[in-house]
Amino acid sequence: MSITQALLGPLLASGAPKPLITHYDDATGARIELSRATTANWAAKTANWLVDEIDLEPGTPVSVSLPAHWQTAGVLLGAWWAGAHVTDEAAGAEVAFVPAAELARGEGAHVVAAVGLDPLGAPVRGLPADAVDYVSDIRVHGDDFSPITPAAGDSSALLGKSVDEVLELARRRAGELGIGRDDRVLSTLDWTLPGGVVDGLLAVLAAEAALVHCTNPDPAKLDKRRADERTTVELGF
Repeated sequence: MSITQALLGPLLASGAPKPLITHYDDATGARIELSRATTANWAAKTANWLVDEIDLEPGTPVSVSLPAHWQTAGVLLGAWWAGAHVTDEAAGAEVAFVPAAELARGEGAHVVAAVGLDPLGAPVRGLPADAVDYVSDIRVHGDDFSPITPAAGDSSALLGKSVDEVLELARRRAGELGIGRDDRVLSTLDWTLPGGVVDGLLAVLAAEAALVHCTNPDPAKLDKRRADERTTVELGF
């Protein structure tokens, strides 16, 4: 079972249409809320694209060099659902997911996928011929994903750590960080690999909690975020 199935499965099985990821960008004033089902749909589209268009096989390296963002969650969860080995090194990777404004970070990968990080998921225009637009390419793919070859527990998933090791780490960190079921976690953590993404994303999912992430946080707005979102745990402060 993949990381994505293990973490999203219990959340989806509950049937509750609760928000899972709420993303603020204080530099632009954007606020985007993704439900559990919508998060799973973005992950499924990403996984389907990786398998159908890239012919990704379990254990294949996929580089992710993206900031904490709701689109990044779709990229990571989709990559793990497809069985990818997520790394931070583009050279030798089958696909490198990079910000559209920093395409050079994907040099050395077989495919460079530009992620626009637009608040509403708008496509990126005017890309060079050697880059693909992540949002445009995945939109045509299905909202459900059934892997032909499911990821094994001992397969590499994150910088050499196996699926089982990453899941164990995420669950342990959830306890150490004091994240419980149905908590609403206010976070400003960068999603660096591996620690930032484990604490800032996977531990939250492992606890069956919800994430309220602030990018470019404005300290003057944090009290309002706490009140509006009714957060109960904080990370990165």
